[in-house]
Amino acid sequence: MEIKVNFLDKLRLEAKFDDFTVIADQPIRYKGDGSAPGPFDYFLASSALCAAYFVKLYCVTRDIPTENIRLSQNNIVDPENRYQQIFKIQVELPADISEKDRQGILRSIDRCTVKKVVQAGPEFVIEEVENLDADAQALLVLNPSTEAATYIPGKDLPLEQTIANMSGVLANLGIRIEIASWRNIVPNVWSLHIRDAHSPMCFTNGKGSTKESALASALGEYIERINCNHFYAGQFWGEEIANAPFVHYPNERWFKPGPKDALPAEILDEYCLEIYNPDGELCGSHLIDTNSGNVERGICSLPYVRQSDGKVVYFPSNLVENLFVSNGMSAGNTLAEAQVQCLSEIFERAVKREILEGEITLPDVPQEVLAKYPGVLAGIAGLEEQGFPVLVKDASLGGVYPVMCVTLMNPRTGGVFASFGAHPSLEVALERSLTELLQGRSFEGLNDLPRPTFASNAVTEPNNFVEHFIDSSGVVSWRFFSAKSDFDFVEWDFSGQGEDSNAEEAATLFGILADMGKEAYMAVYDDLGATACRILVPGYSEIYLVEDLIWDNTNKALLFREDILNLHRLDDDALEALLERLEECELDDYTEIATLIGIRFDENTVWGQLTIIELKLLIHLALEQFEPALELVETLLQYNDNTLERGLFFQALNVVLEVELDDELELDDYVGNFRRMYGNERMDAVLGSVDGSVRFFGLTPTSMKLEGLDRHERQIDSYKKLHAARAKAVAAQ
Repeated sequence: MEIKVNFLDKLRLEAKFDDFTVIADQPIRYKGDGSAPGPFDYFLASSALCAAYFVKLYCVTRDIPTENIRLSQNNIVDPENRYQQIFKIQVELPADISEKDRQGILRSIDRCTVKKVVQAGPEFVIEEVENLDADAQALLVLNPSTEAATYIPGKDLPLEQTIANMSGVLANLGIRIEIASWRNIVPNVWSLHIRDAHSPMCFTNGKGSTKESALASALGEYIERINCNHFYAGQFWGEEIANAPFVHYPNERWFKPGPKDALPAEILDEYCLEIYNPDGELCGSHLIDTNSGNVERGICSLPYVRQSDGKVVYFPSNLVENLFVSNGMSAGNTLAEAQVQCLSEIFERAVKREILEGEITLPDVPQEVLAKYPGVLAGIAGLEEQGFPVLVKDASLGGVYPVMCVTLMNPRTGGVFASFGAHPSLEVALERSLTELLQGRSFEGLNDLPRPTFASNAVTEPNNFVEHFIDSSGVVSWRFFSAKSDFDFVEWDFSGQGEDSNAEEAATLFGILADMGKEAYMAVYDDLGATACRILVPGYSEIYLVEDLIWDNTNKALLFREDILNLHRLDDDALEALLERLEECELDDYTEIATLIGIRFDENTVWGQLTIIELKLLIHLALEQFEPALELVETLLQYNDNTLERGLFFQALNVVLEVELDDELELDDYVGNFRRMYGNERMDAVLGSVDGSVRFFGLTPTSMKLEGLDRHERQIDSYKKLHAARAKAVAAQ
């Protein structure tokens, strides 16, 4: 994690990381003002808080109340060496906690990350640099041997060279990648989380059977996502980008809707139109680009090559973003390598959906077949030793598709997790199923898995498939676990042979789609210094429903974005119009405004937690419409998941509005005790919100220029690096 420090007045310091700011000072005896804890105080507190976190996690996963658990830490200093200290952590547990859980709680403290780092002894490297932002990959630490050459199936270059090449690409773009976490809780299963140190919202997870393969996986996913602009999907890219010569890619084209908002003739083809506009309801305005919001330019469309005949077909960027999400994108050392990865994931997700939707029972993989893969068996054994039964299934549906499945059961909670993996090699597909199962997860994280069900509608509900796509945590049917399988086991193998094995495998996978009667469309991206591709298979590889283009399109943001960002500048008429649109949009009242308008607000601010219902309430207050305001505040209090501070503001607002609307009550008679209950500062905000002197309490003013939105600006800074690199690549041609 990158922590930037600013020097403030006197001895005060400011540390900034992610969306947080920490102030440190020195005690008065050390010439400070004592206005904040000192750096060493934070260090001491970190181990106590970390220990308490692991206690809390243990108790929450076992439904053990923590109200009567007390924890303290004392540091005992050696009088002859103040750097030699003992950290004594003591826990007071209620009498009704079992001996097993008492020992479990003590063991959980032993897992404290701060404790482990201190005990291992971190290495400090202190150096001077000309520019803090220049050493772009300073935080990416693995140090693989430059002489080693580790080949794994599916990679056209050794892992060491793959990692070096991908790291170099990101460094050349000025992206500072940091490894935020590693996990290796069972043998031969590694995962890690990497992110942009400047813009942590840009992150990926990697997985593999070794540390190096997991890092290569994470870097490859990062490169695929910057090439396909996935990190910035659904977000407003700002007016500068919106009016630049290109918004997404230099080869994009913009087409104006036809008469009566008809679709432009230049977009899609007949095959796609039958899928995306079967009833003629799709309009041009449905496809306006969300990221730029530039209605005047028309529909931003991206070229894809139809694989059946090589013809270029233009897909609206809005359609791709809304329906495919991150499905069908990949990066690789070569185009063929990227294609195989991309197509494998498309089959993995489509076949998973077919299995879940059809409540298909898969055949077990025979033990004699599993015995061929001792690394996978070791990982499975590690899970079962921890009390998690594991089922290994053939998901090829009779040898038709290159897909495997590893399913974990949690007898402690009754939850299950079905993890799928795909690749032309059965071994690789099996390994991916296992590593996907534990990607970024601890054993405690396996306690949150949903229980299987015989209710078919819960399994086939569209959002369940979305949950399976995001992290495989959706609901699975009990029928999946029947001893009577719907298919026989097939020890399939779609892998290629020789030096061009990836090219052979890509051709095989494209051939499966062709045999199914599916068209595939591909875009290749190499202007950022690495090879990546995106493949769309209409009617097969979408994640969201086609109807979402009409009924739940991300470009609904264009109805609200400008007015909400300019909220403090709107007059009463404009506020009334905004309120009317919010009422008519039929969106869930608890939709977050950040999601609605595509802005990365700081999650720790009122903007970051603002929902439609709260925005309506604030607008009613600004318009002095107190009766509907009271109705909304009562609803918010009933279903409030705001912060304690914001909740108390609503409580105070509720009682003030009740008095204000009661003809028999006088506010002056109650203000004194309201202030005693809620405090002067909070009551000043409430009374000001009612008398009009305070507007939109808690929401700092901003505009379409995005002033004060540091988190969003950092993400746009990240995108501007890619935008500049693409412009430079075109200029060099």
